[in-house]
Amino acid sequence: MNSALLKASPKASSDISLFSATALGIGGMMGAGLYSLLGLASTHAGTHLPLAFLIGAIAASFSVYSYAKLGAAFPSSGGAATFTVMSFGPGIISGGLNLFQYIAYLIAAALYAAGFVEYTNTIFGGNLSPLMLKFITAAIIVICTFINLLGPSLVGKAEMLAISLVVISLLVFSAMGFEQANYKTFTMGGGSIEGILVAAGILYINFQGFGVVTNSSSAMKSPQKELPLAMFSALILVTLAYLAVSSAVVLLMPLGTIEHHNGHVLADAAQIVAGKMGFVVISISALLACAAAVNATIFAASNIAADVTKKQEVSNALGQSVLKTQLRALTVSSGGVIILALVFPLNEVGQMASLAFLLVYAAVTYGHLRVHQTTGAKPKILWCAIVINLSLFTALLISTIQTSPSSAIALAMALIASFGIESFSRLRAKKN
Repeated sequence: MNSALLKASPKASSDISLFSATALGIGGMMGAGLYSLLGLASTHAGTHLPLAFLIGAIAASFSVYSYAKLGAAFPSSGGAATFTVMSFGPGIISGGLNLFQYIAYLIAAALYAAGFVEYTNTIFGGNLSPLMLKFITAAIIVICTFINLLGPSLVGKAEMLAISLVVISLLVFSAMGFEQANYKTFTMGGGSIEGILVAAGILYINFQGFGVVTNSSSAMKSPQKELPLAMFSALILVTLAYLAVSSAVVLLMPLGTIEHHNGHVLADAAQIVAGKMGFVVISISALLACAAAVNATIFAASNIAADVTKKQEVSNALGQSVLKTQLRALTVSSGGVIILALVFPLNEVGQMASLAFLLVYAAVTYGHLRVHQTTGAKPKILWCAIVINLSLFTALLISTIQTSPSSAIALAMALIASFGIESFSRLRAKKN
């Protein structure tokens, strides 16, 4: 097993630089959510998309504070998998939460893979066969899994290259969009307060990537300084990009058009400002962003698996049988992502991912309250994170039950199964 993924050795400490960690966070955030969920979010928020992004960013900032404090106090490649056992102790609660958040990362990676396939099909005029789309889905996940096998250093470098190109293309698109927008004819439309909150919940998946950075803390030279800086830098940069891009989109396209194009809104908006060339450039940047997000999220999921394997008391269900080696962990993770990406449509997997992480971040932050004296975190800020996450979770869950109950049921089954499997595993271990 690659020791760089498991412990902070002298060699591992130089594997992830501050810039690489920031790029890893941006890569985890700037993926399919931005490129593929704008249409879905606009059906709830109307032209208030930028406001929904801002609310999501504010909500995420409180969780970033919690995770940064935890990561600085307990640096580990397992990230939040370590935080839960430090907060709740080794047992069913920490084990069940770790198994559920492992599944949450697989769902998120499936969303990004689905976004990659959506834009691939768009580039080819929507003419690719269902079989070909499934093949592309599996291929991009396998490629990202292979990159992860080569080590965290390559993961960070791959993120930096892909995200640099993505950010440049988005900044150029935003600038051109603001220049060509007709401000005189623009009117606000749609989006009740409840709808904006639901949209913020849907778009929350765009910010979950900050958790990926904590998985690289054990490979940092000085996680106490570098981890918070990397996490907040990634969040601020991504938020600015989201606000600029979403503002340009609502200025350029009528609300009905945004909702109609749904999964590839940005590519069609780019065609308005730069013709076919803009369409192609943004589509390619979408492919890079989604691939980078798949890469970063599988990195996080496999690190959780590797960490709980090393610390068997964290989760018997993960550590004792299925995920004993890095290769097996990556294989199981990529297999799970492929299944999720093939079974659930993009919109549904997007809602599932946001719901899962809103719940995970609330639970981890609640556990943080138990050790806040060790981390130095302020309880009031932690309570704000819990209340905000649960509020967005409730708003999105109600909407999901009404619009796509199958995804809500699937997520509930995943949550129940996580604690059920963990409980059964521990009871069986005691008997043996």
